Amino acid sequence: MTSPFTSPLAAELAEDVLERFCRYVRVHTTAVPDSDDAPSSPGQLELGALLAGELRALGLEDVEQDAGGFVFATLPSNRGDGQPVIGLLAHMDTSPDAPGAGVEPIVHRAFDGGVLSLPRGAVLDPAAMPALAGRTGHDVVTSSGDTLLGADDKAGVAEIMGAVAWLVAHPDHPRPTLRIGFTVDEEIGKGAWRFDVERFGAQAAYTLDGSTVGELEDETFAAISATVVFHGVDIHPGSAFGTLVNAARLAGRLLAELPADRLTPETTREREGFVHPHSISGDALRCEVQFILRDYDDDLLAGHAELVRTTAESIAAAVPGARVEVETKEQYPNMRRFLAPHPEIVEVAARAIRGEGIEVLRTAARGGTDGSILSSRGLPTPNLFAGGHEFHSVREWVSVQDMAAAAAVIVRLAAEWTTGPTDVS
Repeated sequence: MTSPFTSPLAAELAEDVLERFCRYVRVHTTAVPDSDDAPSSPGQLELGALLAGELRALGLEDVEQDAGGFVFATLPSNRGDGQPVIGLLAHMDTSPDAPGAGVEPIVHRAFDGGVLSLPRGAVLDPAAMPALAGRTGHDVVTSSGDTLLGADDKAGVAEIMGAVAWLVAHPDHPRPTLRIGFTVDEEIGKGAWRFDVERFGAQAAYTLDGSTVGELEDETFAAISATVVFHGVDIHPGSAFGTLVNAARLAGRLLAELPADRLTPETTREREGFVHPHSISGDALRCEVQFILRDYDDDLLAGHAELVRTTAESIAAAVPGARVEVETKEQYPNMRRFLAPHPEIVEVAARAIRGEGIEVLRTAARGGTDGSILSSRGLPTPNLFAGGHEFHSVREWVSVQDMAAAAAVIVRLAAEWTTGPTDVS
């Protein structure tokens, strides 16, 4: 059987990356959306301390975990003065969309292509998951079925750590100065706004936070959140005639009047944006609906926000006594306009991917990364694949061979920023 590894280098990196990944996912780092703490959950500090200790043990310089939970470290260039400073980034938190406590990773060695029925309920059927169907023969990692796995983005964390350990063990392999950064609260869009770009000191960076092998993303959604609060008039239902104004019904009317056959996540793909009501709470007196709005085009995104606002205001205006408040907030921008002036940053990554024998997949992310915000703040940061799939769900999985390929790309990326293509096979 043909080896599922992309190169001998990837095969060499695989078991170290796997061991690190399985260790990291066991730390509970779910981000907490409404928390005022920074980071939003204590597990992120725990994982950060673990990573800082491992970086010190590898001999890296300037290792620190700051008060906000960010972990930074430096691997100096071995090619003398004048080399660039390049950042490698991954986030430590996991999504609150699925349970994240008590993750138990399971490695399915030499996956046979059949249905994976996990011990605690989740079923991964290759017939419904083309990416999984294409990983026959790979070592596939899942959770036990009642939590997410945490490949988003602890796969990226493990890949960076594995690549850095390899570079330390191979001091003659050419590299620029590498700045390592592990970030917090990416999943709730808060961490990158607190990231100290100046102190990080890189001229460019890469997040390892993508999915399919070969992905190289220099464009993301732009994102707005919208909160709609309906205020009604409450009274005992037995004497409500002519007086009651039910805020919960007004919220239901809003959801009913917004498009259902378009502009929703389940009816859009590729470059189509959406309006997504993801939370509703309240009662007859006050009811709140929270939306996320996404598009690649800023004008279209503004139009989605206006659609939510005008629909809500028209519903409230039609009911005497009703009142509505609509608040919108920018979450992150499309990174493309910030990366476009720096095509060499993306091209270096493309050469590293091709050097690993992988086809480059130039895609636009239907989501955001830390790089969306960091690029807008002056640190150009495209996104590279990390190998995971079915993010934010109990069906999340990752291939060991794909993680190893990502780590190998990091090693090759280091050489590309110094001397160009280098044979490490």
